[in-house]
Parts: sequence; structure tokens; C-alpha cells
Amino acid sequence: MESYLNENFDVKSKHSSDEALERWREVCGFVKNPKRRFRFTANLPKRYEAAAMRRTNQENLRVAVLVSKAALQFISGVQASDYVVPEEVKAAGFQICADELGSLAEGHDVKKLKVHGGVDGVAAKLSTSTTNGLTSDTSLLNKRQQVYGVNKFAEAEAKGFWVFVWEALHDMTLMILGVCAFVSLIVGIAMEGWPKGAHDGLGIVASILLVVFVTATSDYRQSLQFRDLDKEKKKITVQVTRSACRQKMSIYDLLPGDIVHLNIGDQVPADGLFVSGFSVLIDESSLTGESEPVMVNAENPFMLSGTKLQDGSCKMMVTTVGMRTQWGKLMATLSEGGDDETPLQVKLNGVATIIGKVGLFFAVVTFAVMVQGLFMTKLREGTIWSWSGEEALQMLEFFAVAVTIVVVAVPEGLPLAVTLSLAFAMKKMMNDKALVRHLAACETMGSATSICSDKTGTLTTNHMTLVKSCICMGVKEVGNDNKASFCSDIPESTVKLLLQSIFTNTGGEIVINKDGQREILGTPTETALLEFGLSLGGDSQAERQVSKIVKVEPFNSTKKRMGVVLQLPEGGLRAHTKGASEIVLAGCDKVINSNGEVVPLDEKSINHLNATINQFANEALRTLCLAYMELENGFSPDNAIPVSGYTCIGIVGIKDPVRPGVKESVATCRSAGITVRMVTGDNINTAKAIARECGILTDDGIAIEGPDFREKSQEEMLALIPKIQVMGRSSPMDKHTLVKQLRTTFDEVVAVTGDGTNDAPALHEADIGLAMGIAGTEVAKESADVIILDDNFSTIVTVAKWGRSVYINIQKFVQFQLTVNIVALIVNFSSACLTGKVIIRICLSTSILNSFSSFLCE
Repeated sequence: MESYLNENFDVKSKHSSDEALERWREVCGFVKNPKRRFRFTANLPKRYEAAAMRRTNQENLRVAVLVSKAALQFISGVQASDYVVPEEVKAAGFQICADELGSLAEGHDVKKLKVHGGVDGVAAKLSTSTTNGLTSDTSLLNKRQQVYGVNKFAEAEAKGFWVFVWEALHDMTLMILGVCAFVSLIVGIAMEGWPKGAHDGLGIVASILLVVFVTATSDYRQSLQFRDLDKEKKKITVQVTRSACRQKMSIYDLLPGDIVHLNIGDQVPADGLFVSGFSVLIDESSLTGESEPVMVNAENPFMLSGTKLQDGSCKMMVTTVGMRTQWGKLMATLSEGGDDETPLQVKLNGVATIIGKVGLFFAVVTFAVMVQGLFMTKLREGTIWSWSGEEALQMLEFFAVAVTIVVVAVPEGLPLAVTLSLAFAMKKMMNDKALVRHLAACETMGSATSICSDKTGTLTTNHMTLVKSCICMGVKEVGNDNKASFCSDIPESTVKLLLQSIFTNTGGEIVINKDGQREILGTPTETALLEFGLSLGGDSQAERQVSKIVKVEPFNSTKKRMGVVLQLPEGGLRAHTKGASEIVLAGCDKVINSNGEVVPLDEKSINHLNATINQFANEALRTLCLAYMELENGFSPDNAIPVSGYTCIGIVGIKDPVRPGVKESVATCRSAGITVRMVTGDNINTAKAIARECGILTDDGIAIEGPDFREKSQEEMLALIPKIQVMGRSSPMDKHTLVKQLRTTFDEVVAVTGDGTNDAPALHEADIGLAMGIAGTEVAKESADVIILDDNFSTIVTVAKWGRSVYINIQKFVQFQLTVNIVALIVNFSSACLTGKVIIRICLSTSILNSFSSFLCE
């Protein structure tokens, strides 16, 4: 039986092939109620339809992009437009309609954009400002919504209770029993009169109705749970400027004319036009099929919904929303394809199929035995050619018994019990701050043997404060009570340079929110630096207005640094960089000394700075190095920012405390047979200090740096990987390699956490990808199976507990279901063979009990 199941009913927990999904459906053969049996499985025809639509979209968009590029070479002037604004659009106060806007971005129509006056011209026609955004007046927003629509995709209407009743009635065996009940009623009443002759028929009808309504109630409750979870999955927010104030807003509230702020890893929430930004690379593969990222700038300002920011940051003006975008049309079809079925669902479908065949065999044998008994009696009596109404009714009863045995024997609810148990677990996990995106993740997490966790925000609180610094070669503690003395001990020129570096070379921003309060936006690391700059008396807006930004290279986990080139007011160009201390320091050849003078970086100074980095790291501080260089030979924005030749301004240490309860959670995992590994991009000494505090790094464990790990041979990795407990300065590919080796070579079930865009390959490779809900990018969340809403390691442990409870629940249900079915089957078969009669009440009560038993999974 096991080999049969493995051969025909074996699917992966993630990324199963269409062939495997098709194969088990075909092997199932006879199914009593396909509508119910395959309800929570992938709709393969819809998937094929979506794939065909995607190919068409890709071809159309590819052609549009090529035409757009060709048009750029031939546009010599702007011709007058023959576009006429519809009267209803004019009446609402706008000068461009939704269809015209849709054709701009979707067709990458540069010529048409120029006709409308470029991005500023479209903004004017949309009655918006690229600086202040839309006004927050509700009546004006409602009017805009009526003209341009809402940013929502068409969804299938939710099924009502009576639809589930109707689907439950499609069970073939129940239909046959219904026919038997009808004939039994007619013949019974004709022979014995009312009400005596109706007892058997009405009993079968009552049993059928009870089974149908219990089944429908169970299915309806299940659908409500999935509906609530789907709503949670769709809660995506973006930063938007309205009425000159930055605010977080649901993507479903966006309207044409809104100014949206996007950063690396974000998904473009609607079709739009690039307003301003730096180094923006867009991954359009989901729409165009092109693997090469597209550079978006003032010359190519088109941004399509559903594409992702691979690099850079920008402001975008929304032009088209909802079902008018190609992504909206594609998503409407994709959503009907459903999720892949889980391995346990498929395995239990296989068990149900085998038992169904056994039940069918016993039903046929039972019917044959009872008919044979009746024929033998008639032969003895010599009445083989003479049949009374009572004997005909007896034959009908035999047939009804055979059908009922099939109803009893085939555990049609067995695969659905898995879904019900998983849905219940998903709902409970949602209450415990874990949003499950794929049903199979609940099941797989129960068998996890290894967790590869990030450090920042998962094991730590992600509330960062700058507590130590080494500026002008002097180490100082930074506290609220010594800010004044801190500045007095540093030369004024160095303080100015430090503030310029903090406020211009940053991925964060200081804004005024809608309540009129100052708010710092950005990652916790950026927030800590900006707070430090403000405490020193710096002015973010003044620093940004004084110098013109020429080029920005945002931080990413591969380079582990970020940079900016400034055009100074007195002339000349200056580059600032910051990032991983040892990496940035390796690119420095000068340093600012205690007198504020720039001096060569000699061996003594390098040793002092490296010792400072190690000292900060051993105190579990995240270290960053800030540096600058004068670009005396000029700089072209087309070139990369230099990585060497810098002058070190200083090193800062940022404290990020360990989360409460993490040490206990790690101990719980270890006692449950789950190995916890820390994989972080931070300094190895910082990682080791935090890992010891969390209980991850033990005396017999190994801590290794990413560059050392990736240089190991396959043989060395085989010996090393089981002992690795901490990996510092790791790149996304190091994490991917570690996960792949654990899964393929060591046959472990691996859960991996991730929050950045570059973590997507590891999240995709892992058995369970866990994305961070607060710090995670949309790209990471899209690649994940579970989203940890509070970014807390303890929540990951809770997910593992629920995963194991799912297995226990299903195990108990299967034991109960099979015990009831097999006992009923044996009793009735034995009764038929020995006495020529069956206990019909056992059959009907077992059928009813099977329907109720699905509730046991909760």
C-alpha cells in the first residue's frame, strides 16, 4: 500500500509539477462527489488559462516596449493631439479619462505622454501635485473614485450556505440512495399502506438529509475561515503623500493622482509614472517574461502594477488602478487557480481511493451473497419464476444495502478533514501573529528539523539606539546626558561632515505626519542614525537643500554598503559611504584625527579602529563605518560610486536588545529536536555575542563568516554544516547554499526567515519560507509561505507547535474514521454471509457519524 501511495499520490509541499497534480487525480478514478472531493485543490484548467493569458500579456507588453524604444528615436517634435476629453470627466474637474491613462503606461507610449505634456502635464490634467499629492477632502476623493475606479481586483462571489447544500447533494451514492428511498416509499405504501409501508423509505430520506446538512454546515464554516484569512493576506500598505503629509495607506485605497513612495523590494501597487528617484531597476518578468531588469527614469517613466523594485527608490504618480491594469486582469484569473493541495491531502486521497475500491468489492460481494440467498430460498420452494411485490422490495433493499456499504466504506471526508484541520490551525496561528499564505506550510512546519533565523528583528527587538561611537579616533559613549559635551570634544568641521553624511547618505526620511508631528521613516538602523544626527543639532532639510544629490546607490545585502554623490554649494563633488565596518574601512586610506585633520591611515590607526570594531561587536552592538572622499577628477552619474580611496569619519555602535523569551524558545526547539541556526549579515563577533545570549551558540558549535563558508569544497561542507550554529557577514547566496545543502544532502526539513529582496531565493528554496511582516519587503513576503506579523522568533516556535498539533489531530481523526468504517464493513459483510441479512441501521448511522466526525478535527 505504501509503495502504491508513493508511486501515485506523492506530491511536494512546494512547487509540485502539473504532471504530479494531474496523475493523482486520474488515479482516483471513481469519486462519489467530485465537487466536494476536489474543492480545496488546485483548479488546473484555470491555471492553464491564466498561463495562456500571461503569455499573451507578455507578448503584447514586449511589443509595446519595443515600439516605445523605436518611437524614442524618431520623435522630433510633439504633434497636436486629437484626443477629446469625455464630458463626464470634464464635469468632474479632470482633463484626461481612465482609458487614456491606461494606454499610457500599458503601451509605454512615449509619444502620447509627450502630447499630454509629460509627467507634469498628466499631473495637471489629474488635478494633483507631484510634490503635495492629492488633497484629503473626502468628497473630492469620492468624485475621483467614481471617474477612475478603485484599486481592487474582481473576485469570485462568496458561496452561500445553500450552495454547499446543493454541492453535498451531488454525491452519487446519496443520489442512488434517494432513488432507492423513493421506490421503497412507492412499493411499501402500495403493499402495506400508510404509514407502516413508508418507514424504511422515510428513514433513508431522513438519513440523507442529515448527512447533507451536516456536510454543508462543515464546508460552509470552512469557507468562512478561508475568507477571513484571504482578507488578512491582502493587507498591504504603502507610503503615500496626501495634502503634503506622508502617511501609510492600504494599496486598495490608492487613486489616480496619488504620489507613492517606493523602495527596494516593494511591489508597484498600480500602473503609474516615475516622478523622481535614483538607481531604479524594475523586475517586469511577472508581466513581460523578460529576466533582465528595466531601468526606470525620466526618459522611461512607465511603471506597471505587479512589477517589483529590484534596486533604488523613487516617487511614483498613480495613473491606472484595479481591473484597468494588466496585473488586475491577470490576478483575477490566477486567483481562480487555487493553491496546490498539500502532500497529506493527496496521501489521504490515495487512502480514500484504496478503501473505496475495497468497499466497492465488499458491496458487490454482499449484494451477491444476499441475492444468492434469496434465489436459493426460491429454488427450494420452486417459485423461481414467480415474484411477489414483497420479494421485489427485498431485492431493492439488498441494492440499497450495497450502496450504503459504499457510502460507509468510502471515507470521502478524509482528505477534507486535513483541510479543515489546517484551516483551523491557520486561524489559530493568525491569532498568534502568524499569517499562513500557503496551506501546506502548516503541515510542513510540523516536521521541521532545522530553523535558519535572521538576527536583527527576529532574535532582537529591532528597536535600535546609537550608544557608542569612535569619531576622530576617540571612543565615546553616547547618551542623552552627554550630547553637548560630545560635540564640544569634536572639531566643528568634523561635526559638519558627520551631519552631512548622516542626513544625505540615508535610506530614511524625516517628515511631518498628518498629525503635524515629526516622524522618522526608514529601517531601525537608519532611524537610530537620524535620531543621533538630530540630537547633535542637525537639520535634515537644510542639509539636503544645501547640496544637490547627483547619484544614490541604496544599501543591499550583497554590497553591505550604500553611497551618495553630492554636488557641493561651493563647487566640487563629494561621495559619502556607510555600511559594514570592516568592508568600508578596507576601502579607506585616510582618517580624521583628534584635531580634525585628514591624515594617512597607518598600521597603528587601522589596528585601533579594528580593535574598536571588535570591542563594539563583542558587546553585541551593530557596527557601521562612515566615510567620505572628495571627487577631484569629476564624476559621471552613469558610473558606479567608487569603493576605495575614502577618508574614515568614524565608527558607530548601535544597540539592538535580544527579545524577551527568545532564549526559552530556542531551548524549546532544541528539546523538540529542532536545530536553530543564526544566519546574519552582521559582524561575526556581534552575531556570536547575540547567539550566546539567545542560547544558540554552544561550546561544541561553530561560528563562521560567509566569505569563508563559500570557499569550502563539497567535502569540507559535509563535515562543517552539521556543526554550524552561527554564520556572520553572510550574503543571500550563502544562506541559499546552506539551505540547499541541509535539504538535499542532509535530508532535513528546513524553515528559513528572511526580510530583504535578496532573501527571496532562500525563502523559495526552503521547505518553509518565513517572511517578516514588519521589516520584510513585499518581494520577501511574496516568496514566503508564512508571514511572521510581529517579527518575533517565539512566533516561529508557535507555528511549529501548531504544525505538530495538525498531525496529531489528523492522526486521531484517521484512526476514528477508519475504525468506524472498517467495523461497519466487517459487521455487515459477516452478517450478510452468515445470516443473509445486514444491519441497515448500522450502515445509516455510520454514514451520519462520518459526516459529524469532520468536526472532531477542531
